[in-house]
Amino acid sequence: MSLGKNLTTVSGFTGLSRILGFVRDILIATSLGTGPVADAFFVAFRLPNLFRRLFAEGAFNAAFVPLYAGKIEAEGPEAAQTFAEQVHAVMFTFMLVLTLAAMAAMPWVTYWLAPGFEDWAINTVTGEGFRVRAEGSDVLLAVPENFIPLLDYAEVLNNIAFPYLFFMVIVALFSGMLNSFGRFAEAAAAPVLLNVFFIVSLLLIIPRVEDSGEALAWTVTSAGFGQLLLVYLALRKAGLHMKLRLPRLNSDVKTLMRRMVPGLFSAGAMQINVVIGTMISSYQESGVSFLYFADRVYQLPLGLIGIAFGVVLLPELSRKLKANDHDGAMRSMNQGMEMALLLTLPATIALVVIPWPIIVTLFEHGEFTRESTNATALALMAYAAGLPAYVLVKILQPAFYAREDTVTPFHLAIVSIVVNIVLSLALFQVMQHVGIALATAISSWVNVLMLWIVLIRRGHLKLNARFVSRLPKILAASLVMGGGLWAGMRWLNPWFEGVHYEKIVALSALIGGGFLLYALLTVLFGIIRPADISRMFSRKKKI
Repeated sequence: MSLGKNLTTVSGFTGLSRILGFVRDILIATSLGTGPVADAFFVAFRLPNLFRRLFAEGAFNAAFVPLYAGKIEAEGPEAAQTFAEQVHAVMFTFMLVLTLAAMAAMPWVTYWLAPGFEDWAINTVTGEGFRVRAEGSDVLLAVPENFIPLLDYAEVLNNIAFPYLFFMVIVALFSGMLNSFGRFAEAAAAPVLLNVFFIVSLLLIIPRVEDSGEALAWTVTSAGFGQLLLVYLALRKAGLHMKLRLPRLNSDVKTLMRRMVPGLFSAGAMQINVVIGTMISSYQESGVSFLYFADRVYQLPLGLIGIAFGVVLLPELSRKLKANDHDGAMRSMNQGMEMALLLTLPATIALVVIPWPIIVTLFEHGEFTRESTNATALALMAYAAGLPAYVLVKILQPAFYAREDTVTPFHLAIVSIVVNIVLSLALFQVMQHVGIALATAISSWVNVLMLWIVLIRRGHLKLNARFVSRLPKILAASLVMGGGLWAGMRWLNPWFEGVHYEKIVALSALIGGGFLLYALLTVLFGIIRPADISRMFSRKKKI
């Protein structure tokens, strides 16, 4: 099956997950707004969600898939199955111990995640927040009755949601096995279930309970178990029956661990940056929520494009390099970058030009106010500046992982994380949460530049004539489309001040018009030809 076909499969399910995720976040915005309950829940969801992305979309997948695929090619399916069972035994035991230890140490974990919560108290029934420490001083104020420290409330939610982390590591292992056999659909469908659980909970449970934060935290853990069950059944359907073994750190498992540990930082640099942003933004009232909702919007194109490319490219490059097909691997890299930028650059321009209409339409109703809209739109604009970088990282890193090198991306990621910390602390002083989003974008571009230079110097990346000739055309088409979006936004602006259905119609017209304009420009500029589309999705021709 071609790279294009596999990409379509993964992107399709990822797209469905992101769309349902938007429905989920619209419902959360309506129910919680950007108040202290929302801040506490987003902090509780941040850590297990970080590990989900590190393992399912990053470090574990990057280290496990090349080894597992290599076992299949060199020693056969039985040896690969034994290796997977050994890894399962070790990871199951390690994650169980880690989860229990983290839950026991949750007061310290919560403070580490959101130190700014120490200044606030919350009424969990009304959702009202109260500052218990005068801003800019150490003076403690009297806490009203029925209020509890926001840090304590976040700790409760963290304890409830944290087991999701345990489930996600096992899901990552099973998904990596399925992907190695070319069964991308089952693994890509698992995240859809998380959003289904959320939507059901928000529609049927949250309106009937007093503490919506606790109910959402229980939803996270329940969804984790559901995702594990889904991929386990898919594994059995594929004929891959897992046997329970006692954990043993044999040579193969040690090799996996050595490659995975640096990969935790290299593949997850962006997610680590998001956690750093959460820590710093906890000192700003509603700062965590503003960044969360902005993050959710730009995650849609990132999920559809970047994550899908990372999942599909890694086994593709691993197989070609194992077969000593270096030219084929180079073609896959060039095609991946071209396809990614063809989709990412217009998305970037759109999010920079029309962030306010997007946020006002998606989230401004219920508890989500105009003030929240304006603050979130500014954060979205800053995040969007780094969207091509976020996607290119997902494409460039597999070129290292497929060569079983996780150390180099690790070193480069450390540099980008340090850059992000320094910029976040500096820019937060003058731009608050917007500065954190901008620091994330800048540090991602630093990471891309370093990856690019190293790959070229090692001879692992050489831009072909097609990519070099089409990139300026893609950028030009994206900029012209951006001009069209800006003009359309000004013309449709009264509609975005109207009732909700008018906002939906206006945003749909704006996005639809921008899409059609960009599609027309790609044909006029010679970026896309019918033959390219036919070849991309052909089952007969390998890329």
